[in-house]
Amino acid sequence: MSSPCCVIASTKLIIHRLCRHVQHRRLPHAYSIAHFCTDRSQSPKAYYITTPIFYVNAAPHIGHVYSAVTADCLHRYKLLQRYNSRLATGTDEHGLKIQQAAGSAGKDPLNFCTEVSESFKHVFQRCGISYTDYIRTTEKRHRQAVEHFWTVLLSKGYIYKGTYEGWYSTPDESFLTETQVTDSTDSEGRRIKVSTESGHKVEWMNEDNYMFRLSDFRTQLLHWLRSNPNTIQPVKFQHLVLQWLEDDDIPDLSVSRQKSRLQWGIPVPGDPEQTIYVWLDALVNYLTVVGYPQNHSKWWSVVHHVVGKDILKFHAIYWPAFLLAAGLALPQKIYVHSHWTVKGKKMSKSIGNVINPLESIEKFTVDGLRYFLLRQGVPDSDCDYYDDKVMKMCNSELADALGGLLNRCAAPSLNPTQVYPRFSTSCFPAVGPSGKAVSEDYRMIEAVSALPGIIEQHFENLYVYKALEAIGACVRLTNGFVQRHAPWRLDRNNPEEQQWLDTILHVSLECLRIYGILLQPVVPDLADKILSRLGVTPEERSWNSLNFLNKFQGRECALEGRALGPDLGVLFSRLERSQIKGKTTKKGTQPKSKS
Repeated sequence: MSSPCCVIASTKLIIHRLCRHVQHRRLPHAYSIAHFCTDRSQSPKAYYITTPIFYVNAAPHIGHVYSAVTADCLHRYKLLQRYNSRLATGTDEHGLKIQQAAGSAGKDPLNFCTEVSESFKHVFQRCGISYTDYIRTTEKRHRQAVEHFWTVLLSKGYIYKGTYEGWYSTPDESFLTETQVTDSTDSEGRRIKVSTESGHKVEWMNEDNYMFRLSDFRTQLLHWLRSNPNTIQPVKFQHLVLQWLEDDDIPDLSVSRQKSRLQWGIPVPGDPEQTIYVWLDALVNYLTVVGYPQNHSKWWSVVHHVVGKDILKFHAIYWPAFLLAAGLALPQKIYVHSHWTVKGKKMSKSIGNVINPLESIEKFTVDGLRYFLLRQGVPDSDCDYYDDKVMKMCNSELADALGGLLNRCAAPSLNPTQVYPRFSTSCFPAVGPSGKAVSEDYRMIEAVSALPGIIEQHFENLYVYKALEAIGACVRLTNGFVQRHAPWRLDRNNPEEQQWLDTILHVSLECLRIYGILLQPVVPDLADKILSRLGVTPEERSWNSLNFLNKFQGRECALEGRALGPDLGVLFSRLERSQIKGKTTKKGTQPKSKS
């Protein structure tokens, strides 16, 4: 837990940055968000975002949920900005690992895949993932898309019959060069070769199959990334891909397997003795969702991928090369996130520390889990998960800071008429400090006014945790504002003090309204409770509604004098360690994942 001094220092730093943002943009105190709004007279802009499709060799875990929640947050954010947004997720169901897992379970491969895929769908629905399409690679529409894609690559001369000789990792479904493998020993002390990245055992493979001319695209990939320096976010991952392309040889890629080795997959068109490589098959899912090969161009031109760092090479080298070969547009963005550890250790079924997301929801609620993952998840580096950390963060930031502010400012004891109070320009004039407002109050107004621009910048760069830091800093400022002026001490029988009390509450509720709107992509249910309590209608919750404190600039405020919504109870109930330890659900099979 951070010390009070560290929290104060961190808050001051964030507020300083917020205020510098205001000065840099030469914004007035009451910040106009016209810059960030879409023009309603035009058709909504299209936006298409994808999660990885998740490998069904076992059940979903917290890492899968983090990918899905991240993509869902960006999808909801674009919907707030009135984009026509699509979010796709789903399951990757072909490959040798699935063939082996189904055999070990004594099940038909398709039935095995269906069971696990349904568990992913259930977890995502429970976590509030608002996907518009759930794709399974065993679907007919996907097989047709893959067959067409293969035929295009073949017809253009980018696929040829050849022989692959080299290292291959079955658990990773990945080909490796000599520099990507190292010596190791297995559990019985025998010398083996393993992947330097994953640690999985590799085998030497030599077989006739189909090859893709990956080496032909090295120059084009380098040009693409150098000409578009923000394509891969965070930027450290773009630098990593450039390093791979600049330093490593890029041999041609084997894109099929002999059917004698791999039966569970899509057969190569015209050659039933070969099965299409699982990664070529899987990556085409992003095209399948938008109707490839017909009527896909509108959506494909605005595609954004969310991926884990372990599958970066497949999405930033193989996939763009496939697309260039097929004559299709390259992704607009590839958002990359790191992994979750548990108390400093990598999640592992053998250790027994894999986090079941349904258990976490039971303990912390959907909003609690979503908030923690997005607030604590730093895309650049691995993040650590343990129950006490989730509990402390949710209690501090959701229950105490945000929930306490709402409860205090909407309470009948301070607002007996239960209406949105009126703002007095004489108590809080636009030019200050003056009236009853002090300099700290004006700094708070500047910080909250700048917040939409800060949030947009961080969302666009996948730094959702920084966006939540900025919101949290403003929540602390608002709590400080209320505490500083102590409206509960004012005399309602004194007209002047009643006017100042109303102004304090008006400003505080306006701050809460902004926080509620901005938090919708992260914690949709909790944000709905805030906005419903304030009497904000569904039509007043978009990015266009971030017109903070209209009365401060002399404009009309539609909410002023409006009845507040019903009291829905505590915004977020404080979590107790004893309750958390007692809450568990039936444990399912814990997973390993390609994604």
